Amino acid sequence: MEEVDKIIIVSLRTIGCDIEDEIASLKEFSTELIVSSAVQCIKTILKQDVDLPNTLPGGMSARFRMGTGLANYIQELGYKGEIGYQTFLYSNESEIRKVFMFLVDRLPKDTVETTEEPMGSSALLQRAIASTVLRQMNSPWISPNLKKDSITWRGKPPMWQREGSCAMCNYHASKMKFPSGTGDLTKKVPKELKSYYCECLPYITNQTRNHKDTAPSILEEIASEISAQLEWENEWNSQGLASRLSEQEYKAKKRQRIQKRLAETLRQDFKRSQEASSSRSAQDLQQVLDKMGSRTSAGKTKGSRFTHTEQLVFAKDEVVSQIGTEAEKPHTEEELQKKREEEVLGLKEELESLSSKLDQLDLEVKKYSAGVKQMEEEITTQTRQNVEKEENYKVKKRTLDLLPDAENNIAKLQGIVDSSAQKLVTLANQWEKHRVPLIEQYRELKELNSKKESEAEKKLEEIKVFRQKMKEVADDARSKEEMLKHLNAEYNSMNKDEKRSGYTKRMMEIMSSIKKQRAGIDKVLTDTKSIQKEINSLSGKLDRTFTVTDELIFRDAKRDESVKKAYRYLAALHESCEQLVQTVADTGVIMREIRELEDQIENESKNKVLSNLEKITSDYQQMKKENQSMVEKIKHKS
Repeated sequence: MEEVDKIIIVSLRTIGCDIEDEIASLKEFSTELIVSSAVQCIKTILKQDVDLPNTLPGGMSARFRMGTGLANYIQELGYKGEIGYQTFLYSNESEIRKVFMFLVDRLPKDTVETTEEPMGSSALLQRAIASTVLRQMNSPWISPNLKKDSITWRGKPPMWQREGSCAMCNYHASKMKFPSGTGDLTKKVPKELKSYYCECLPYITNQTRNHKDTAPSILEEIASEISAQLEWENEWNSQGLASRLSEQEYKAKKRQRIQKRLAETLRQDFKRSQEASSSRSAQDLQQVLDKMGSRTSAGKTKGSRFTHTEQLVFAKDEVVSQIGTEAEKPHTEEELQKKREEEVLGLKEELESLSSKLDQLDLEVKKYSAGVKQMEEEITTQTRQNVEKEENYKVKKRTLDLLPDAENNIAKLQGIVDSSAQKLVTLANQWEKHRVPLIEQYRELKELNSKKESEAEKKLEEIKVFRQKMKEVADDARSKEEMLKHLNAEYNSMNKDEKRSGYTKRMMEIMSSIKKQRAGIDKVLTDTKSIQKEINSLSGKLDRTFTVTDELIFRDAKRDESVKKAYRYLAALHESCEQLVQTVADTGVIMREIRELEDQIENESKNKVLSNLEKITSDYQQMKKENQSMVEKIKHKS
C-alpha cells in the first residue's frame, strides 16, 4: 500500500494540493489535509467553482455540513462505496485510500504534468504515422472530382491530370475460351481435348487484342456463367421439379424441344426461300426434302421418335449446299404447296404411329417388369417352403428308419434318458458343493461393498465442498484477471513519462510479490489437501482395523473370559481414541477462531476506534458549549 499512497500523493501535488515533503503515506494525513485535498480534486474534476471551502470551519455544525456536502459531491461523481461526514472528520485509512483512488482515477489526464522521455527516430516515426492515420480516419471521405486542388501536373512533358484518373480506360470485353471439365475428377476428359487445351489453346492474356481488355473479359465470362447457373437453378426449381424428372431426363427433353423448334424454323425458312426464289430453286428444295424423307424412312427402324427432328436440324447446311450446286428446275407454286402438304401429312401420320408404338412398348415393358417382380416373389416363397419340407422329410425319414427294430430302439432311448437323469443328479450335487462357498463369498463381498459405498459417499461430500471452493477461487481469479486487463488498457492509453515508468516498475515488483504469495498459498492449499487425504485414509484404515479386530475377538469371546475382557478394553480404547481425535479437531477449530479474532482486533485497532471516540466526545462537548452560548445570546436579545 505504500506504493499506492505515493502515487496518490504525487497526483495530489500535481493538481495543487499543499502536501509537505515529509508526508509519505495516507496515515500521516490530518483531517484538514484530507478535506482540502478532496475539495481540490472535486474542483479539478468538475472544472468549476464548488460551494465548499478549502479549509475546515471552526464550528462543529459547519464541519458536519461541509463533510456531508463533500460526501454528496463524491457520490454524484459515481462513487459506490459507503461515505458520509464521518469518512472525513473521523477518518479511516482504508476508506480514505479508496476515496482518493477513486478521485485520482477521475482526474482529467491533461492536468497531470508529464516530462517526455527522450524518444528515438523509430518511436517518433510511429507516433507521426499513428497521428496521421487517426486524422485521416476521423476526416470524411471526399470524391477526387469534388476536391478543389485535385488537378496536378504529372509526367514528362508535364500535363494536366485529375487525381485518381491515371489508370482509367474504357470497359471493353471480348469472347474468351476456357478449359472446361478439367476440374471435375469424376468426369474423364478425352486425350484429344487435353492435348488441345495444353498445346493449342492460347493463354487468357493472349486472347484479347489489348491487355486492358483482359480483366473486363474475365469478369464478363464469370458473370455470364453465374447468370446461366442462376437461370438454370431458377428453371429447375420452378419447372424441373414440377415435371418429376431427373436432371438428365429434363435436359434431354429440353434439348429435343429446342431441336423441334429449330426444325420448324428451318421449314419456315425453306418456305420463304421458295416464295422468294424461282421455280427451279423450289424444285431443288423439294428434291432435297424428298431425299431427307427417304433417309428418315430408311433409318426409322433404328431411330427414336425424335430422330427426324435431329436430322432436320443437322441437315440444314447440307440442304443449303445442295441448293447452290444443283441445277435449277422450274415448278409451279400450286405443285409445291401440294407436295408440302402431302409431306406434312405423311410426317404427322408417321409421328403418330411411332408415338403410339412407343406408348404400347412402354406399357408392355411395365407389364413385363411387374410380372418379373411377381415371379421373383413366388420363387423366394417356393424356395423357403422347399427348405422347410426338406427338414421335415429328414426327420420323418429318421423316424421311419427306426420303426423295424422298435423294441430295441425304445430300450436304447430309455437307457439314454436314464443316463442323462443320473448325470443331472450328479451335476446338482456338484453344484450344491460349489454353491455354498460362493454364497458365503457373495455375502462377504456385499458387506465390503456397503462399507465402501459409505466411504465413497463421504468422499463425494468432501469433493463437492472442494469443488465449491474451487469455483469461488476461480470466480475471484477471473474477476481479478478482468480488472488486470482493464488496468492494462488504461495504462496503455495513458501518457508515459519517467515518473510513471518508475511507478510501473514498482507495480510490476508488487505483482511479482503477489504471484509469489499466490504460489505460497497454492503450496499451502496442496499441503492441506494432502494432509486431509492422509487423515481420511488413516481414519478409514483405523475404522477397518477396528472392525476386523472386533470381529476376530468377538468370535473367541464366547468361549474364553479373558478374551471378553480384551474385547471390553478394545471398545474402551476405541472410544477414547475417538474422543482424542474429536478433541484435536475441536482444538484446531478453537485455534482458527482465535486467529480470526486476533485479525479482527488488529483491523479494529487500525480503524482508530479509541482516538475517534475521543474526538467524538471532544466534538460533543464543543457542540454543547456552542449551543449554550447560542441560547444565552438568544436570551439577551429577548
